[in-house]
Amino acid sequence: MLPISDGSKGQGPAMATLTFMTLFSGCFLLQLYLGGGQPALPQNLGFIPGLMFGGASLPENMPVIPPPATMISYMFLHGGWMHLLGNLLYMWVFGPKLEHTVGSGRFTVLVIVSAVVAALAQAWTDPASTVPMVGASGGVSGILGAYLVLHPRTEISVVVPVVIVMHVVHLPAYVVLAAWFLLQLLYANMPAAAGGGIAFSAHVGGFVAGLVLAPLLAPRLLGYARG
Repeated sequence: MLPISDGSKGQGPAMATLTFMTLFSGCFLLQLYLGGGQPALPQNLGFIPGLMFGGASLPENMPVIPPPATMISYMFLHGGWMHLLGNLLYMWVFGPKLEHTVGSGRFTVLVIVSAVVAALAQAWTDPASTVPMVGASGGVSGILGAYLVLHPRTEISVVVPVVIVMHVVHLPAYVVLAAWFLLQLLYANMPAAAGGGIAFSAHVGGFVAGLVLAPLLAPRLLGYARG
């Protein structure tokens, strides 16, 4: 299933969503420029669990930023066009309605905190890994988790392949997002080779962060009283 719309684009501009999408796209174009047409992936800006938890180090001639800062910088790098476009699509479908619900500031906090939790979740599976993790999917997963809590019954338009023909069907968000999460959870528990280099544990961690943060972001919508 590929989500394409939640029917909420008439609510006005979602500035934080658009800003993130612009930054992700701009950084990717810079990667292409630096890589001569192929996306450059600076190791010092990707999240490397081994730098924080496993005693790994970068080459001596490579500028080093504080390892904790890479838990944010990694989300602005992407490994290819499909990697970027997939994250942009999910942010475009689910971001605006959520941002209008919680506000641009809280939405920004959600994305950043979810990205950090996603990085830690990935590091939990292999603290000594020296493979840089890149991509906005951890933060985007947080959007999906919060969306599930705050807008579970919103109708999502999804493209579903039937034999060789693509059909658009409309399903409640809780069906689409629960199916997405269960798939990530399944792949996260498979052998590393089956994942094809995708950080499924990061997706799971970011999604759970969104679930937890949602009541804090919009307590009145859920009927919670502030203490």
